[in-house]
Amino acid sequence: MIHLWLPLALTAALFGVGLYGVLARRNAVLVLVGVEIMLGAAGLLLITSGVKFTDSVLAGQSLTVFLITIAAAEIAVALGLIVLVYRSRGNIDVSAPRGDDE
Repeated sequence: MIHLWLPLALTAALFGVGLYGVLARRNAVLVLVGVEIMLGAAGLLLITSGVKFTDSVLAGQSLTVFLITIAAAEIAVALGLIVLVYRSRGNIDVSAPRGDDE
């Protein structure tokens, strides 16, 4: 049996990398990649807690499938918005001022 601290440490490391990607990056696509890494860490935590704290593995797996479905919908909508912003502004820098002020 695997120790509980190993997947929890991997989850914390993945979430930290994703949080750094969200906070430190200015490109909208890289921010979106950071969010996806954090969602992957949440899925790993759900699987780990489902294995450790319930009698069946299906509880963690079913919640993770739901999380993957939400992540797929989120990535589709976010990429659509990023393409729309790129077409209107010419860049996808999230810290750049809007072009309306010129």
